Amino acid sequence: MRPPIRLPISAHQDAIARRVLAEESQQRHHLVITLTGAHAYGFPSPDSDLDLKGVHIAPTRALLGFHRGPDHASRLETIEGVEIDYASNELGQVLGGIVKGIGSFYERILGMWPVQESPELAELRPLVVRSVSRRVHAHYRGFATSQYRDAQQSPTPTAKNVLYVLRTALTGAHLLASATLCTDLEEVAGYYGFEHVRELLAIKREGERTPLPAEVAQRWLVEAERAMALLDRSMERSSLPDDPPNVAELEEYLIARRREHFD
Repeated sequence: MRPPIRLPISAHQDAIARRVLAEESQQRHHLVITLTGAHAYGFPSPDSDLDLKGVHIAPTRALLGFHRGPDHASRLETIEGVEIDYASNELGQVLGGIVKGIGSFYERILGMWPVQESPELAELRPLVVRSVSRRVHAHYRGFATSQYRDAQQSPTPTAKNVLYVLRTALTGAHLLASATLCTDLEEVAGYYGFEHVRELLAIKREGERTPLPAEVAQRWLVEAERAMALLDRSMERSSLPDDPPNVAELEEYLIARRREHFD
């Protein structure tokens, strides 16, 4: 298990987050809970919520009976001024998504800001690293395209709209190029000639819904297109395998956890 990490949130936010996670951990066994969203991407504003995304292991007995429970749990609540957006998916669903190349599940397991993790995660992380394949392109391209359309069609696009396109496209491009996950936009932007993204970061940090002046919005929509083109080029040049090479290892890990967590 990695040593505790100082999260990029305030002491008050951290206290609220850990209180919520302690309550949720009474309901399910978490393998990991990771800070995602604006705080993890490097552009929180004062009104940004805390995105806490987890992976949990359901008791195997509950998966075998007549009344199988849901594979997903969520909680959206504001506590003492802190908006919490918690969600967790069951391990089988997550590993199935990893095989399909779903980037958001990679980000939960390999994310830069784990809030809570189990010792069982140490064995899984290298398996997930070895599973990275060109399949991740479809996830990152699809999400970036959706966010780009939202920004393009909005009469008053915000810095947040454009930043999410850039963050998704550049994280995906870097993953395809290096098999390394980096969700911090300012860091990954520096690798690919987008250092001027600091202009947008400064605007976003003023507020979640701060609109962009028309000329700034137009200029950054062009940059968003450039980031998506970079993502596509990274796919074409990637040395990653077309499909995950270690599906059997992931399945063995899942089966081992099922045996350990029968009740």
